[in-house]
Amino acid sequence: MSKIGRVLKSESATEKDPVSGLDVQRLTGYLGHSHHFYFTNSGWYDQGRRLLVASDRENSPNLYSIELATGALTQLTDFPPSEKYPSDQQFLFSSLNPTRPEVYFWHQRNLIALDLKTLAQRPIYRLPDGFSNNMTNVSADGSVVLTGIYEDLSAKFKVNLLHGYVGFTEYFEAMPCSRIIEIKTDGSGSRVAFEENYWIGHVNTSPTQSHLVSFCHEGPWDRVDCRIWMLDRTTGKVWKVRPTERDEHVGHEYWLADGLHLGFHGKTKAGKGEHVYGWIRYDNTGLIEAPFPKGSTHFHSNTQQYIVGDGDTRNPFVYLWRFQDGAFSEPRVLCRHKCTFHIQQLHVHPRFSPDGSSVLFTSDMLGYGNVYRVNVPEFESLPKA
Repeated sequence: MSKIGRVLKSESATEKDPVSGLDVQRLTGYLGHSHHFYFTNSGWYDQGRRLLVASDRENSPNLYSIELATGALTQLTDFPPSEKYPSDQQFLFSSLNPTRPEVYFWHQRNLIALDLKTLAQRPIYRLPDGFSNNMTNVSADGSVVLTGIYEDLSAKFKVNLLHGYVGFTEYFEAMPCSRIIEIKTDGSGSRVAFEENYWIGHVNTSPTQSHLVSFCHEGPWDRVDCRIWMLDRTTGKVWKVRPTERDEHVGHEYWLADGLHLGFHGKTKAGKGEHVYGWIRYDNTGLIEAPFPKGSTHFHSNTQQYIVGDGDTRNPFVYLWRFQDGAFSEPRVLCRHKCTFHIQQLHVHPRFSPDGSSVLFTSDMLGYGNVYRVNVPEFESLPKA
């Protein structure tokens, strides 16, 4: 009997953070890993009342919806354990349609559309033989899913990118054929929007400009020709954004809520220089960049005022920064996360809720990965790092 639609009782629990004193709510509590979507992809829907998460239960990853007011979980998929497609059976790269309640995810080389009201599924794209899948994102008008695919080179060298970046440098050096694919959400077809022999990753759509898509040249940040790129999918034009010189690197780019600016972080000299953080318009103008006190692995912001970051294993805290008068404040501690960062699903990946009132993150502080959220108080009330 299918378990799609079954409702599980709340697993929510709240504890006071020992550093900030804030209430930190754990939204999942199963003896298996749970996580939210990749930090560039929002999982909130139903006017912010529900959140999509993935959870490894009964030896199989599946998709769940959490009703945030009650904590109740609704199971949305019921996939059995898979040995043939282990790398495809995960939901980290899933994305929501911003115009209707529908989510898109990879399963056994198919891109699936799931109606969040009826829970009906339909395949809308099939990954070509000889290619690997990656991040999905939906255009602002909800008409197409954008994704990056690239040659599967696992027969040439060992590859396990989600579990320790195995094969990462080899992939970069191989310059695989990569494509940005545009897939109509109504299932009526797809097309190659861009193709080149360079490893493409992190295809992200602007949340307000349906024609704009950012992507990256994947690889070591100090070795790629330029990390951040922009595609106008109506004209096919492609251009560099925040070009880097040989002695610096930037990355982990993401769209701000205005859909016009991209945030990023990096170092002025690869591996040695000071941390910097900045924003830039999609047309490579209006650069705002400043030294950044205390780095993190990932960052997110809705606006140019507050930034959230996740520290690292030596500094296991969710930090907040404020940008004011052209400079970044010293970080304040929102809470402790104590995450191992052991695999991609166990990266903290903090991100603000759409209204900026809370921060969502993943942590295995209790042994298994779980999804947490914490409300954001007045900045000055938080302890300094």
